[in-house]
Amino acid sequence: METVPAALTELVEGAVSHRGVVVESVRVAGAADAPTVEVVLDRLEGTEGLSLDEVAELSGLVSDALDACGDEVPGVGAGEYLLEVSTAGVDRPLTGPRHWLRNVGRLVEVSIDAALPVTARVLGVEASGVELEVVRPGAKKGMPAKVLPAEHVDFSRLGPGQVQVEWSTAAEQSGAEQTAEQTEA
Repeated sequence: METVPAALTELVEGAVSHRGVVVESVRVAGAADAPTVEVVLDRLEGTEGLSLDEVAELSGLVSDALDACGDEVPGVGAGEYLLEVSTAGVDRPLTGPRHWLRNVGRLVEVSIDAALPVTARVLGVEASGVELEVVRPGAKKGMPAKVLPAEHVDFSRLGPGQVQVEWSTAAEQSGAEQTAEQTEA
């Protein structure tokens, strides 16, 4: 089951749109006799993800909307099905302006002008593109990374971005260094 009818996507969108979330995808997977409706949601605005409690509540809203269809759920048919509602997660490629906006301040890996991917920090997002600060690793192990001047890159020049997991941000590291210096003094 590969093609999802527009009616199923519209049904899911109608169930959650009033909650400030966007439906990233709706998919029907698995065998015809035991299908799974997979729904991926994301917050419409801001950089904060959805909490487990919010996902559980949204899952209930989607479930209620599907149950209201009675015996014939669009794209699923009659009979039992499994519903999985989740968030996009950190491994979702950044492909649209909204994805980039949600990741301001984060480190990403992205190809610019179809070249080899670079690591960069997302400083801001505008209608035409993204403000990136490319970070090059130190020339040798233990050497500090080199941060290049910020540059505006049009969306048309960007490949899909991939968020890089950081244990701490540069600002947090800077603050930790200042605290250590203040403690020593």
